[in-house]
Amino acid sequence: MPHIRSQETVDSALRDSDAGLPDALNAARHGVAIKTIRRWRRDYQRRGLPRGQTHCAVPCPRCDGAPLDERSYSELLGWYLGDGHLSRGRRGVYNLHICNDTRYEENNERILSLMTRVKPGGRPHVRRSTGCLILTVSWKHWRCLFPQHGPGHKHTRSIVLQPWQRAIVEAHPAPFLRGLFHSDGCRVLNRVRRPVAGVMKYYAYPRWQFTNYSVDIRELCCWALDLVDVPWRQSNVHHISVSTRAGVARLDELIGLKR
Repeated sequence: MPHIRSQETVDSALRDSDAGLPDALNAARHGVAIKTIRRWRRDYQRRGLPRGQTHCAVPCPRCDGAPLDERSYSELLGWYLGDGHLSRGRRGVYNLHICNDTRYEENNERILSLMTRVKPGGRPHVRRSTGCLILTVSWKHWRCLFPQHGPGHKHTRSIVLQPWQRAIVEAHPAPFLRGLFHSDGCRVLNRVRRPVAGVMKYYAYPRWQFTNYSVDIRELCCWALDLVDVPWRQSNVHHISVSTRAGVARLDELIGLKR
């Protein structure tokens, strides 16, 4: 859609503003509101922003062959499969929403950064819900990058990665695991007691646990753990556990702690 004011008009108004012409006279000369002159000066001179909604027209890696930050995408895919979803807005625009606990400030900042790296120039916004933040960025092409989107909850439908997605995760399994475990996982101190020579002994050891009701997503988690040689076991129907000392240390190194 063309701009209402031509680029020549904007450039002329900014030149007159630089020359000291008062905003009221500048606005009258160019047929715009005073606040428009001030906005042009603020956005185009001080902030150096491009004209128009160029942040919304970012080319798609799938449709247009645009470059994709694959490492960031791999992690964002993990977050999406854990605590993310897409909603459709007006004019075919999709909204990517990631929910995360308000306690994990570093992770919340990280999610916003991931969104802007996968959609360069994107402008995520944040809103609060009970105990969590909902981080959102809009783009017509989120559906292209997350073809797992569909009606209903993720655990009620098939979740299968496309070959190009599997190739990205195989190249960057650690970020994918970080997204999964930092969204739907936790690192806990497991406490057990066992009789040893007639005496009850107490033990405590850390373990990572991933919880998801989707069989397909749990299988993806196990597949990615195998890619990085982290031993795992299914502790019950919905839980995947990493409990060995070496496995926990390896996962700590790969994905870090939730902060």
